[in-house]
Amino acid sequence: MRDTTRVAAFAALIAVLGLPGAVPVFGGAVPITLQTLGVMLAGTILGPWRGAAAVLTLDVLVLIGLPLLSGGRGGAGVFVGPTAGYLIGWILGAFVVGAISFAGSLRPTWWRTAAACITGGIVVVYACGIPVQALVTRLPLAQTALTSIVFLPGDLVKVVLATAITLTLWRAYPRAFSRRVINR
Repeated sequence: MRDTTRVAAFAALIAVLGLPGAVPVFGGAVPITLQTLGVMLAGTILGPWRGAAAVLTLDVLVLIGLPLLSGGRGGAGVFVGPTAGYLIGWILGAFVVGAISFAGSLRPTWWRTAAACITGGIVVVYACGIPVQALVTRLPLAQTALTSIVFLPGDLVKVVLATAITLTLWRAYPRAFSRRVINR
């Protein structure tokens, strides 16, 4: 029951991070949102499986029509549009973030957390999103990848925020994590 509650809470957090809305990028098909920050946090705090489950929960709710994406978007149409690859990439991204950040010691470190967020939250999400965006928009893959560079500065800020939030939460309340806490 506790795991289900945590997964639902992170699905809700990702949805709430879409409330500020989407920032359109030079008329592009994919907007800038804060929701990727929630994907990173789901992985760093819940771990690979629960983090991916939180994102999958959000995606299923969006699929059935709830307007949980930035700008109030929802429904099956978003899974055939230019953002479809990113939505699927969020699931794999949260898993990779969790797998990397939970590797090694039980205590999160800034370098492992940041590396996890860069690898899963940026590289994996882009690797899933850019090809689908290119396919849907009928633009060459190289051109789509080049136009996606505009997202990088904001995503790097999200990495810094996710790392800071994760380490601060660990110090304040380590039981929030899906790791076994060693009493020392």
